[in-house]
Amino acid sequence: MSHSDGAHPAGTPGTPTGIADLRPLARAREQKAWYWYDWANSAYVTTVGTVLFAPYIIAIAKEAAVDNRVSLLGISVAPGSLPSYLVTVSTIISAIVLPLMGPVADRTADKKRLLAAFAWLGALSGSLIFFATGSNWQIGALGFFLANIFLGASLVVNDSILPLISDEDDRDRVSSRGWAWGYLGGGLLLAVNLAVVTLHDTFGLSEGDAARLSMLSACLWWAAFTFIPFLRLQDHEPVPLAEADGGGGGIFAQSFGQLGKTLRELPRYPVALNFLLAYLFFNDGIQTVIASASTYGSEELEFGQSVLIGTILLVQFVAFGGALVFGRLARRFGSKRTILGGLVVWMLIVTAALFLPVKGLVPFLLLGVAIGVVLGGTQALARSYFSLLIPRGKEAEYFSFYHAMDRGTSWFGTLVFGLVFQLTDSYRPAIFALIIFFVLGGLLLLRVDTERGIRDAGNEVPAVI
Repeated sequence: MSHSDGAHPAGTPGTPTGIADLRPLARAREQKAWYWYDWANSAYVTTVGTVLFAPYIIAIAKEAAVDNRVSLLGISVAPGSLPSYLVTVSTIISAIVLPLMGPVADRTADKKRLLAAFAWLGALSGSLIFFATGSNWQIGALGFFLANIFLGASLVVNDSILPLISDEDDRDRVSSRGWAWGYLGGGLLLAVNLAVVTLHDTFGLSEGDAARLSMLSACLWWAAFTFIPFLRLQDHEPVPLAEADGGGGGIFAQSFGQLGKTLRELPRYPVALNFLLAYLFFNDGIQTVIASASTYGSEELEFGQSVLIGTILLVQFVAFGGALVFGRLARRFGSKRTILGGLVVWMLIVTAALFLPVKGLVPFLLLGVAIGVVLGGTQALARSYFSLLIPRGKEAEYFSFYHAMDRGTSWFGTLVFGLVFQLTDSYRPAIFALIIFFVLGGLLLLRVDTERGIRDAGNEVPAVI
C-alpha cells in the first residue's frame, strides 16, 4: 500500500481511511505464537509419554514389588502392566472430563490464560516423576496420571484457538505448521535426552538418574515455551450468550447448561458427527501403529535398542516435513482428499510390515520414513478439517468431543493388536490387522459431505475443499 492511498477523505464509503489494515500482520503474529504450543507440549509427549516413562516406572515398580506385584489403588498389578493401566485410567477420565471443560473455555475471552494454566499444571505434575526414586514409584505414577489429564485439557483449548486465528482458506496451512513445529521441537529435545541416557556414564550419571533428568527437562521445556503463546496471543471475545444460549447463572452453570444444549443439538450437525466417527477409526489405527512399532521392531524383527531409538528420531524429523507437505497438498486438492490419500499410504504401511525381513534394517528405516511422511500430515489436516464443521462460538466444546473420542476409544486398536497376537503368536498378522481401521475410517470419510457440513456450521466454504 502506498502512502498516497491515505489522501481519500476519512469515512468515504469504499475508500481507505489513511490507516493501513494491520489485521493480517496481527493474525500472522498470533499464528506464529500459537505454533509454539505444539513445540512446547510435544517435547513432553515424545520424551516422557512415548519413550522414557514406561521403562523407568517399570524398573522402579519392580524394586518395590512383592511376588512381582504392586498395589495400584488396592488392585494387584504386575509392574510391567503399570504404564498401560495408568494410560488407560487417565484416558477414560479425560474422556469424561474434557466435554465438561469445553463450554467453560468457550465462555471466556482469555483462552491463552486457560491454555497456560493447564500447561503449567501439567508440567508441574510431570515434574513429580523426578522424585520417583528407589522403590517410590507411586509419586511418579501420580505425576504422569495428572500430567496426562492436564495435557488433554490444554490441547482442547489450544485446538479451539485455531478457528479464531485463521480463516477457512488458511486453516490447513496453519494447523499443519503447528504439527510440524511440534515434531521438530519434540525431536530436538528427544535427540538430546537420548544422548544423555545412552552416554550416561560419560556424564557421571546412573541410567536411572539420566532418565529422571531427561523427563524433568521435558517438563521444564513444556512450561518455558508455553510463555510464548501466553504472552503473544490476543483475547478473543466469545460469542454472546444470547447467541450461544447457555442459560443464566455463573460461568460454570452457563457452561453445563450449554453442554446439555449442544448434546441435544448434535444431530443437527450430522456431517460433523460422521467425521468424528471416521476419525475415531483411522486415528485409532494411527495411534496403535505408533504404540506398537517398537514392540514389533524388537520382538518380531529382532532389532536392538539403538536401532529403535534411531528410528523414533527419524520418524520425528521426517514428520516435520510430512506435515508441511500435507498442508501444501491440502491447498491444492482439499483436506478431505489429502487425508484419504494419507489413509491409503497407512494401508500400504501395515501391509508392507507383514513382509519385512528379520533384521532387514533398510526396509525397516524406509517404513519409518513412510510413517513419518503421513503421521503429522493426517493428524494436522484432521484437526483443521474438523474445525470447518464446528459452529462459531463452540470451538472448545466440539474439540472436547474430538479429544474425548480420540482418548475414549483409543483402546480398540491395541485390543485388536493384542487379540490377533494372542491367536497367532506373531506380531506380523497383528500389525496387518490394523488395516481394518484405515479401511473403515476411509469409507466413513468418503461419505462426509464437506460443503454441506461447512454450511450447516455457518462457516465460509474455502476455495478448495
